Amino acid sequence: MNSPEHPSEPRAEAVALAYNAGNAAPTVVAKGRGLIAAEIISRAREAGVYVHESPELVALLMQVDLDARIPPELYIAVAELLAWLYSLEQGTQTGMPVKMAPKFPGPSSGKGQASNQDAGGT
Repeated sequence: MNSPEHPSEPRAEAVALAYNAGNAAPTVVAKGRGLIAAEIISRAREAGVYVHESPELVALLMQVDLDARIPPELYIAVAELLAWLYSLEQGTQTGMPVKMAPKFPGPSSGKGQASNQDAGGT
C-alpha cells in the first residue's frame, strides 16, 4: 500500500469474476485497489474461493466495467484459469501452480463470494 514511508510500493489490486454455465462470459462482480482489494481477497478466502495472483490479468480486468462481461480478448486467458480451478475442485490438478495473494490486515465484514467465483489479486 502507498504510504509516506513506502511511496514506491504499488497498491494492491483485486478483481472478482462470476461465471455461470448459462452466461455468455464471466462478469466482473467486484474490483478495487488498496483496502477494497484487501476486502475482496479476504471475503473470497472466507468463502473458500481460490485467490489466484496474476498481475497482468488483473491489470487487464481492472479496465472492465463493474457488472460487465469480460471482453472476447480475455476469453482464452480466463477460460484456462477457470478450467484449472475446475480441475482443482475435481482433484485432477494439471500443473498451473496456485499463487495465493498476500494476507492483508484489516477488518472483514461477513462472507460474500459464491463458490462459482474467482477472485484475482496482485
